[in-house]
Amino acid sequence: LALSGVLCFSKVPFEGVALHAWVAFVYVLYGMSYTGTSMPFGAMASVVSTDPIDRSKLSRARSLGGTFVGIAALSFVPVVCFYSESNIIPERFTLLAVIFGILSVVCYCLLLHLTTERVREEKKQNTEKFNYGNVLKAVVKNRPLIGVMVATIGSMLYITGSNQIRSYVFKEYYGNTSAMTLLSLASVPIIIICFPLVPKLVAKFGKKTTLMFGVISSTVLSVIIFAVKIPNVYVYSVLNVLAMIGQTVFTMLIWALVTDCLDYSEWKFHERSDGSMFSRKIGSTIASAGVSFGLQAIGYISGNNVVQSDATINNIYMLVALIPVLTCVLELIGIGAIFNLDKEQTKEMYAELKQRRE
Repeated sequence: LALSGVLCFSKVPFEGVALHAWVAFVYVLYGMSYTGTSMPFGAMASVVSTDPIDRSKLSRARSLGGTFVGIAALSFVPVVCFYSESNIIPERFTLLAVIFGILSVVCYCLLLHLTTERVREEKKQNTEKFNYGNVLKAVVKNRPLIGVMVATIGSMLYITGSNQIRSYVFKEYYGNTSAMTLLSLASVPIIIICFPLVPKLVAKFGKKTTLMFGVISSTVLSVIIFAVKIPNVYVYSVLNVLAMIGQTVFTMLIWALVTDCLDYSEWKFHERSDGSMFSRKIGSTIASAGVSFGLQAIGYISGNNVVQSDATINNIYMLVALIPVLTCVLELIGIGAIFNLDKEQTKEMYAELKQRRE
C-alpha cells in the first residue's frame, strides 16, 4: 500500500500512451492494496469486542484518527505544494507520498501490535469452503446492511470527492488556497465538541436518530451552498464548516452501525461475513471517477499557468457544491428509508445474541 502510493506520485520517463498506461496501472495497484487493508480493518470492531458501548468507542476512535490525519494533510498540502499564485509544485507531492507511506507502515505495525481479536468462532470440522456467492446472498437479505452501504457510498462521495476537488474551487473560483487550510483547521473544534456530545445523544436517542439529525442539518446547509452562489470565500468556508458537523456525526457513528449489521446477520440468519463491507471502496471509486469525468465535462483544462474560462470556473463551483448534496441524498435514503434497526430492536438483538453465545 505504501509503495503503490509513492508510485502514484513518482516521476517516470514515459509519455503519451505509455504514461497513461503507467498511471492506470499504479492507481489500480493502489486501489487493490487499499481494499486489501480497509475491508478487514473495517470488520475489526466486531471481533475486538461484543459490547455495544465498546464498539461505539471503536467507531469514534476510527473516525477521529481518519479525521485528524485528513485535517493535517489538507492543511499541510496546500502550504507545501502550491506557489503563492496557486501553481502546483509536483515534486512536493512525491516527497509527501514518501513521508505518508512511511507513516502508514508505522501505523499499521502499531495496529497489529496493540490490538487483539477476542471474538472468534469455534472451528468446525468438515466445514464447507468459503463461498463469496453466499456472502452476497446474505448481504441481499440484510436490510440494515444495505441501508448502511447506500449511506456509506454517499459518505465516501463526500470524503473522497470533496477532498479531491475542493482545492479547485479555492484555486480557480476564489483564487485563495490559504482559505482551504483555514477550512481544514476549523474542523478541529467540531471534533472536540462532537467527541463528548455524540455518545450522550446516542444514549438518549439511539444511533439512528442521532445520525438522521446530523444528516438533515448537513443537507439543509449543502442545499443552500448549492442553490445560492456564495461570493465571499470566508462565508463559503463557514457554511461548509457548519455542514461538516453533520458529516462528522455520521463518520463517528457509521462503523457502530456496521457492527450492528453484522450482528443482525448472525441474529436473523445464523451466519456472519465480517469482511464483506465493500461499499466504502465502491463509494471512493465512484467519487474518484466522478470527479475526473465531472472536470472533463465542465471543460476544465489541467496544467500549470492555465487560465480557465469564466463558464468553467462557475461550473467548478457548481460541481463542488453538488457533491455534498448527492452525499446527503444517499445518506437520507440509506439511513432514513432502508436501515430499519431502531434503538429498541437493537437492544433486543444484543440480548438474544448474548443468550445464544452463553
